[in-house]
Amino acid sequence: MKKELIGEFPKFFDRYINLVEDLSLFELFEKYSPDLVFNDLKKYNQIGDEIYAHGKWTIKDILQHCIDTERIMAYRALCFARNDDTILPGFDENQYAKNTSTKNATIEDLITEFSLVRKSNVWLFKSFDKTMLLRKGTANLTRISPLALGFVIVGHALHHEQIIKERYYNL
Repeated sequence: MKKELIGEFPKFFDRYINLVEDLSLFELFEKYSPDLVFNDLKKYNQIGDEIYAHGKWTIKDILQHCIDTERIMAYRALCFARNDDTILPGFDENQYAKNTSTKNATIEDLITEFSLVRKSNVWLFKSFDKTMLLRKGTANLTRISPLALGFVIVGHALHHEQIIKERYYNL
């Protein structure tokens, strides 16, 4: 299924959804797998634990944030696809970042974990039929479908890859 089938979605997510081409969700999952998106290991390892400004995240922190966010979006998609009408909470990405540690993980470890999470989510989304993909639920006080969340998953990683290139490559 392609983007045009999403219909309305929360304005906040357009910055992610608009980053991806008009391909099917599964084509995008394949084209933008984490190991392909975050593939500049040499540069990432050169940058190491540097940050571009006080209070910002390291590349490892960004990767962990992407992993956490993908898990949350996938959980939301699962709930909505299964017609669970529970109103799901938002999440504070900075609170999550404060309560994780990437110090003992390598960039390669995090990309491996991210790739495994994505592979699992591909199978999750394959289990949804068209009705399930278009069914909407509420998270963070906004209505959204599993299909839109799938595009958010892909676009969110692309967004952070752009941030790494724009803000970290010149350190």
